[in-house]
Amino acid sequence: MTNELELQLKGYGLTTAQILYRMPDHPSFLQTYIWQHYDIAPDFPEMKSFLKFWQESLEGPLHSVRYVHRKLISASDWRALKGEFIIN
Repeated sequence: MTNELELQLKGYGLTTAQILYRMPDHPSFLQTYIWQHYDIAPDFPEMKSFLKFWQESLEGPLHSVRYVHRKLISASDWRALKGEFIIN
């Protein structure tokens, strides 16, 4: 299995965040950054870790963060195989 599928089976969903930040040289201008990663709702440890890294390591101060989260595989979408048909 791929790493993404393993994460989805463990309950991870795709999180997309729109990050607005102030440019270091021109604080009156806002710049947009899109971040996307597999994460677990409602705690979002991956996104919190990334935002912590941003605040500690990058110069552009955060203005706001908007995010959406979607589980790509839910319990109703995943079923065990009960049979197999071989054609030819």
